[in-house]
Amino acid sequence: MLGEKGYLHLCEHILANGTKKADRTNTGTYSVFGHQLRFNLQEGFPLLTTKRVPFRLIASELIWFLKGDTNIRFLLQHNNNIWNEWAFKNWVESDEYNGPDMSDFGNRAQTDPDFKERYDQEMDSFKHRILTEDDFAEKYGDLGNVYGKQWRHWKTSQGETIDQISQVIDAIKKNPDSRRHMVTAWNPEDVPSNMALPPCHTMFQFYVAEGKLSCQLYQRSGDVFLGVPFNIASYALLTHLIAFECGLEVGEFIHTLGDAHIYSNHLSQVKTQLEREPYAFPKLRINENLTSIFAIKMDDLSMENYQSHPPIKAPVAV
Repeated sequence: MLGEKGYLHLCEHILANGTKKADRTNTGTYSVFGHQLRFNLQEGFPLLTTKRVPFRLIASELIWFLKGDTNIRFLLQHNNNIWNEWAFKNWVESDEYNGPDMSDFGNRAQTDPDFKERYDQEMDSFKHRILTEDDFAEKYGDLGNVYGKQWRHWKTSQGETIDQISQVIDAIKKNPDSRRHMVTAWNPEDVPSNMALPPCHTMFQFYVAEGKLSCQLYQRSGDVFLGVPFNIASYALLTHLIAFECGLEVGEFIHTLGDAHIYSNHLSQVKTQLEREPYAFPKLRINENLTSIFAIKMDDLSMENYQSHPPIKAPVAV
């Protein structure tokens, strides 16, 4: 099943057949293993319409990855808060933090109004310090060797650096029929200790046929309600940008999921979304005067004719 209906079918499949499992966040999930979604990018940009998905957050995050950046300061400068919790966790669990107890803050903030107020105050203070204090931002704003580092500055055992994105672009241009157009974010050496969150979208492969660029993502773990809609749009955007850089049209985005799960505190939200009928996908516009995706800015991207149902809020499991 293609397009947004394929995504909705995955939600229905998990609700009907998912196995109840414990998880790292102690929230609990309903999970299935092994599922694939396909999106024909010629038919529109796959920004889900059964709930509003904020394209500007997706675009600024992808630009952050492509810059090779791992510090949330860039995201905060673009009013993007989607990685805050992991950096904030590093701060409140550090020896230097002397504020109110923030243990299990992700879950407590959803159920205790008084705690939520304290949490918001501490988070606002944290964000202000990241934006205004260079030393603090360097120490507590950095998330370690996450996506941007692995994509653009992979460290080898010889101490050298591999720019996977530049290499794959060069390979697509020179040898489009190669079966080695791969980028990986899963570095076994860094996973245990040098990442705020081990990569969920672990590797992706490009494929060229008839002048069109397709991309397949393997995602080891997918938060189907909150995270996967972002991942779909992010890798569709990446496919468009790499195609733009290589002078190609876009083909398909194929999304292969390992552990596809719905958190137990997202069930009612998913059911609300399933009651809605999808609209047609919008169209992505890239500034024709853009000289390189490595110089891209937010103003170079725009979304046309995006019609959607209202957003549906849900807590993030950290």
